[in-house]
Amino acid sequence: QVQLVESGGGLVQAGGSLRLSCAASGFTFSKIAMGWFRQAPGKEREFVARITRSGRNTYYADSIKGRFTISRDNAKNTMYLQMNSLKPEDTAVYYCAADLYDLGSSRSSDYASWGQGTQVTISS
Repeated sequence: QVQLVESGGGLVQAGGSLRLSCAASGFTFSKIAMGWFRQAPGKEREFVARITRSGRNTYYADSIKGRFTISRDNAKNTMYLQMNSLKPEDTAVYYCAADLYDLGSSRSSDYASWGQGTQVTISS
């Protein structure tokens, strides 16, 4: 079955960096677009970034544009989120998700499979 496992979260100071990973299994990774979302306490889950099957095209939320970079290694069945210049408002649980129906969407409801999430905490 489809499985997504995030890793790389942690506690860092503002201005620092983290790299999240999402290891995928149970499907042909190279044929599926992927996305990153996050959910802060008391807030709805929000789009962060998404990447097409080949990795050639990427899309970002305005709030993180220029600071975060999404990428993927189809040979390793893994997607990444490099996060730089982190701010306290980036604190959230970060989730990776698979766009199994190829909807090319930034809406969380359009992603059929999700990881368990990894906590990212940014201290001021």
